[in-house]
Amino acid sequence: GYMRKKRYIFFSVTLIIMFLLLIARLVQLQLIETESYSKHHINLIEESVAQRTQEIIIDDGRGQFLDRNNQPLTYSEKSVLILFPFLKTMRWDSGKIASILEVSEDQLLDQIDKAKEPFVFSEIDPLILSDEQVEQINHLKIPGVFAVRKKFIEKNPLAAQFIGITGEQAETFLKRYPDKKGMQNQKIGITGLQKQFDEFLLPDGASKLVYHVDAMGGPLFGINVKYTGPSNPFFPVNIQTTLNKDLQDKLEKLVDQYKIKKGGVLLMDIEKNEILADVSRPKINPKHPYENNAVENLMLKQQIPGSIFKTVVAAASIETGVVKENETFPCSEDLYGKPTERALGDLNFDESFSASCNRAFGDLAKRLKGKDPNLLEEYAKKLGLIGKISWQGDVYHFTDFRQLREDEGQVFSKEDSKVDDNFVAQTGIGQQEVRVTPLAVANMMATIARGGERQAAKAVSAIKYQDGTTMMDFPKQGNKDDSISKVTAMKLQGMLRHVVTSNQGTGRWFQNLPYEVAGKSGTAETGIYNENNQQLHNKWFAGYFPFNQPKYALVVVNLGVPENEGGINPLFSDIIQSIYEYDQ
Repeated sequence: GYMRKKRYIFFSVTLIIMFLLLIARLVQLQLIETESYSKHHINLIEESVAQRTQEIIIDDGRGQFLDRNNQPLTYSEKSVLILFPFLKTMRWDSGKIASILEVSEDQLLDQIDKAKEPFVFSEIDPLILSDEQVEQINHLKIPGVFAVRKKFIEKNPLAAQFIGITGEQAETFLKRYPDKKGMQNQKIGITGLQKQFDEFLLPDGASKLVYHVDAMGGPLFGINVKYTGPSNPFFPVNIQTTLNKDLQDKLEKLVDQYKIKKGGVLLMDIEKNEILADVSRPKINPKHPYENNAVENLMLKQQIPGSIFKTVVAAASIETGVVKENETFPCSEDLYGKPTERALGDLNFDESFSASCNRAFGDLAKRLKGKDPNLLEEYAKKLGLIGKISWQGDVYHFTDFRQLREDEGQVFSKEDSKVDDNFVAQTGIGQQEVRVTPLAVANMMATIARGGERQAAKAVSAIKYQDGTTMMDFPKQGNKDDSISKVTAMKLQGMLRHVVTSNQGTGRWFQNLPYEVAGKSGTAETGIYNENNQQLHNKWFAGYFPFNQPKYALVVVNLGVPENEGGINPLFSDIIQSIYEYDQ
């Protein structure tokens, strides 16, 4: 009998362990992980309610983005008809609804018949209702038939990279907001302004039409549909960006018309140093946002600038006095004294800048190094070309809140580069380790146009409550200390204008535009070759206009194109023409 007894004990213990495991599982499901179950962080309470309800979301409750004139950028609101599938089991006046909508009754009944859940009535796209139709439909008070304003999120929004993308990332959510357990299945901001302002945009809850059903999908409490939503009239807040929706739209169309595959355009308002338009390519594919790294806003990423950087060398040379008004440079020679393809002859300082003579700026960079190896870096900072450029400060309980996350750029990456003659000469023409963002280049142009006064670049002007009143403003941030002098700024303004007016100027293409332009070109060698063994170049033009009353700073860049294609002058011209027509 000993063996049998042993078997009984073994059997009993096994049973008890199994029961304990089941109880543990129940505790896990019912008490512990109810709001964040398994590695997928599923909210079991929400899921169980979802099994007993039919609902349609009218607004997911996340805050949205507006342009500077309160135009919605990320969504549109439309009046639409919402129908519930339980209508197929009822008698209702479908004929009357069909006649208000001016569609055939068959089409209406057919769509309801196919429906498994509540839906927006459409032929292909949602049928948009007039105020009168809304009135007539809701007046009939038919259960399961509602005319409502619904928020539609833009599938291809303007300024997609600037605004950024959202997604469901439960783990990131719980890391970011450890105290908000149970809400982790909401969308959060992953890139761009969506990420920077995420905490302000988080929803208080969605607004939806909810209907309780039994296991067969029939009505549970009679035919009563409830509207549920946050009752707070102030939230969610909206973020008012500095963008101008019309200009953003025009510039995106032009960038696509010129088939810019990689690069883009940045337009700034000079007076307030605000971003008016930010176009980054490649375009985001909404189905696969990470493809080609398209979610990155290239206007905030550092690139090799080429001759644009000569503006910094010019500023430092003027202010430290290493250049004489009337001296000339041998511009038929390259940095190393060999003959160049473009034999420009002997040019003075001003002409060297407009014709973009490499020899002059290589020589000046070496003179500056002789005076102080840190001068190039200091002047790049003074002009707002490197360092943190966008608005940052204390906002509520955030210290050092940043509107944008832009690369900070660099002149040198290694200390010993600063003292090598050849290296410094190459740096003076914007090659070697020089890296700057298009935003920074626009910022430099705006700084010069304002007479040397530096300001933080703004992407957002205010956070607005739902009712349109302001929750908070982002005040202007100046930087009086450590800037170039007014005299230097005026001299640079004249030189940037000559780039366009001079017959040898690299910007002479822009002489006949409706706005007078000042600016600087750049063609940077990237050291990268394509399959046909052609070296790829970054092509830039940056400037500001109208010259006498500066209003706009504009940067256009085409990244990684062969030397003989992908020129951006026609695009730059068309943009100015388009802005001029808009202003008229």
